Amino acid sequence: MLNPNSRVLLLLFISSIFFACFPGLTSCAVVSLKSIEVFKTHEWLKVTTTVYFLCKGENKTVLPDVKKSNALYAFNGEESWQPLSNFSSKKCKRCGFYEEDSITSDDVFDEWEFCPSDFTAPNGEYIRFKEKEFNATFLCSECLSLASVDEHDDGKGMHIAVVVLLSALVSIILSLGVVGAYKFWQKKIREQDQARLLKLFEDDDDIGDELGLGTVI
Repeated sequence: MLNPNSRVLLLLFISSIFFACFPGLTSCAVVSLKSIEVFKTHEWLKVTTTVYFLCKGENKTVLPDVKKSNALYAFNGEESWQPLSNFSSKKCKRCGFYEEDSITSDDVFDEWEFCPSDFTAPNGEYIRFKEKEFNATFLCSECLSLASVDEHDDGKGMHIAVVVLLSALVSIILSLGVVGAYKFWQKKIREQDQARLLKLFEDDDDIGDELGLGTVI
């Protein structure tokens, strides 16, 4: 049989081929913030405000540059706190902009269903406007292709992926079976050779006894 290291290398090789053939199954559409303008703040006890973006189930992203209202902040997507989030499928997320509050719970600028299908502009932009609260522009160029895939294509692609994966597993099992059979055959050959060698020695002893060549006492 193959040793554990050989099996691991074989599985890694099959996995690399599988994901190379189906890169869409592991693709990730990155979302960045292009610009934002906050129309008003909710925190009265601080001169500056702390605004952050958060999707349910993810870590919040603080916007360190956004400190004052009625000021337009533009970004190039290379900031240390970027990206805001990412999409691995067409499923939407519950996201929003919030403001940290030093006394009570954090204030909500807006919460909404954030979806890859929102990015309908040719360059992958999406503008979220909340009256009297903020105006933000998001960028996700990969969302254009992600949102254009229909359910039929998703199902077909997954079916092909499953077939390829099962074929790879069957190939591995067959390979292990062939190697195991070969090892077993080699073992049998060695046992037969050893048996013939022992029989040869026994025959030599019998011939020696017949010729009187046994041990002289």
